[in-house]
Parts: sequence; structure tokens; C-alpha cells
Amino acid sequence: VHTTDFPGNYPGYEDAWDQRRFEEAFRVDVIREEEDTLEFDMVGIDAAIANAFRRILLAEVPTMAVEKVFVYNNTSIVQDEILAHRLGLIPIRADPRLFEYRNQGDQEGTEIDTLQFQLKIKCKRNPQASKESSDPDELYFNHKVYSKHMTWVPLGNQTDLFPDADFRPVHDDILIALLRPGQEIDVLMHCVKGIGKDHAKFSPVATASYRLLPDITLLQPIEDEAAETLQKCFSPGVIEIQNINGKKVARVANARLDTFSREVFRHEGLKNLVRLARVRNHYIFSVESTGILPPDVLVSEAIKILMGKCQRFLNELDSVSME
Repeated sequence: VHTTDFPGNYPGYEDAWDQRRFEEAFRVDVIREEEDTLEFDMVGIDAAIANAFRRILLAEVPTMAVEKVFVYNNTSIVQDEILAHRLGLIPIRADPRLFEYRNQGDQEGTEIDTLQFQLKIKCKRNPQASKESSDPDELYFNHKVYSKHMTWVPLGNQTDLFPDADFRPVHDDILIALLRPGQEIDVLMHCVKGIGKDHAKFSPVATASYRLLPDITLLQPIEDEAAETLQKCFSPGVIEIQNINGKKVARVANARLDTFSREVFRHEGLKNLVRLARVRNHYIFSVESTGILPPDVLVSEAIKILMGKCQRFLNELDSVSME
């Protein structure tokens, strides 16, 4: 993630800042949107705003996660503390906007601030298994404890509050523990609302990063073998070769795909023919959700939080000026 490193910090890179200093008005362009990933451009902002937005995504957008684990029985080889830690890191598909923050010191929890899950499973032998078999999947029942074994236990009137809710782990195939015959796990979990600043388990994103838009300029025509060498110096798709009047001529096809390699400067015949820079007010953001909320919702919530911070700051300035 490029937060404080700018073109001037990298030998071989010139600064595109002077040419395009906030020439473009602020805008957001969505480039690619999938189920759990979102790539978009923020153009016309300062680095401080871009980094504030990234940090809010990481640490201040709330989610629901397991906070308390009540262990009634655990005869597995996984210690209680490790088991609780693993359960806490399982992303829970529950919209945090439906819940309140739990009051500090509240041990019980209520229907408006707590989700309750139960994990109760016991491993048994399969009486029909072949005697020659050594496959645990054939010899035992329930020897693998997965996140799909966690079941939602409504608190209070949650059944009425959330009639269509499907509170469950985001992924069903997260392995929690391995059991052998006679071993069992019986725990009750309380999920509460929190933010990544307090604990990483509340962070709603797997990754939230940005980079500056590359700016590649060919200072003079590059042809034939030099064009082919230039193409190999960059990521696929950055440089393309066109056939013009029987000559192979290189051109910049898509600078966005460049990974800021300086390979071109290792070639004496090319290093003075190419200028590499980065557009200082054009940020390419990549947001990957853990699946708790769609990435577009996370971006929207982060913007609301940033707006709230700005408003609080303005209110404090107003109160100071009035004094």
C-alpha cells in the first residue's frame, strides 16, 4: 500500500504531480465489482484523504464477531483459549447496522446488542466402517468440526425482530477442530458489535489498499527489437507492439496494469527513452470484503464515517470560535 512513498522517493521515477496538480474535479469511477471485491478510482483528492479512507475501512467500520465464549465441555485437544480465539476470527454474516453496541460491563446481552450461537458436537465411531480402513472420514462421524456446525440461538424476541434473518458464519467450511471418538465440544458464543481498532476480528475487509495511477511516456519512437525488449520490461498488457509501415512500433496500451517495475532502466538503450511517473491525485483503490457486508456497502459506510468525523471537527471549530 502506497501511503507516504511518492515518485520522488524512487530512483528512475519522475513526478507527474506538476503536470496534473488537481486539474481534474473530484470523481469516483467504479472499475470492477464482484461479489466480495471492488476496484474503483478516486480522482482529485489529497493523499491524506485517501489514507484516511483506507484506515477507516480497516479499523472503524463496525461488524459483528464472537466476543465471549462460554465453554460447557471441551474434551478436544484444542485448548479452551485457542478454541475461543479461533471462534472469534470466524466472520459472521450479520448486518451490524441492525444492532447497538453492547454496554461495557454488561455480561448477559440483549436482543438489540447480542447474537448467540451454539456449537455442540460429539465424535463417534462408525459401526459400519471397514476394519481395514484407515480413513478418518470413513471410521468416524463428526470428526471434523466446521463453522457450519455453529447454529444461531435467538435471544429474547429476536425471532420476531428478524423474521427473515439468516445469521450464520460467512463460510461453512472453516475447520475449527479435529475430534476422535468420545471427544466433544459444547460451547455458547456471544457475538457483539465492534470495530477493527479494538480487535482485528471486527475488521470488515480482508484487504483495503490503494496505489497511484502509473504514467508511462515514450519520449521517442521505439521500434523493432528495442520495442520487443521494452514490452518484456513491463507487466503483460502495458506495452503493445503495432505494425506500422512494416516496422514494429511500441506504444503504451494500458499504464494502469504496470506494477512500477524499474526493469527498463537496466537497458542502456532504453532507459533514456522512457519516462515513468505517477499521477499524484489519482488513486486506484482495491477493497476485498470478508463477506460480512458487500464491498460497495463498506465503502458507503466508510464515507459516512469520514463525513461524521469532518462534521465533528467543524462543530469543535465553531464552538472554539464562539468562546
